[in-house]
Amino acid sequence: MVLSNSVAAWGTPAFAVTFAAEVQALDPSQLPLQAGLAHSSHVSAETTLTVLVMETAATATQLQVKAGVFYSGVIAGSCCSDDPTPMCEQLEYCTLRFEIDRETANARVMLVDNDNA
Repeated sequence: MVLSNSVAAWGTPAFAVTFAAEVQALDPSQLPLQAGLAHSSHVSAETTLTVLVMETAATATQLQVKAGVFYSGVIAGSCCSDDPTPMCEQLEYCTLRFEIDRETANARVMLVDNDNA
């Protein structure tokens, strides 16, 4: 993934808003959300992301952003064709760490253990 708007906004008051908007515009499958599920079994196909920047840092070569992400998950039913249970979305949250190359804007993202977030 490439986060060029975030690199361009680094060091400005608009960074957090720009970063959140850029990540929220990504396809959720680009993020390790499935591994962050705590209350459901699958990331919802209709999930929308809400991103909150928690911490930022920079080195000479990369920007580092720790962000909280809210999204939706679903609990799979019993898989019976006559199961009347509706698919109920559950609110999920995980903490992600982004490492963004300052020159190319290529980003790596990894799940942060929420117990140590």
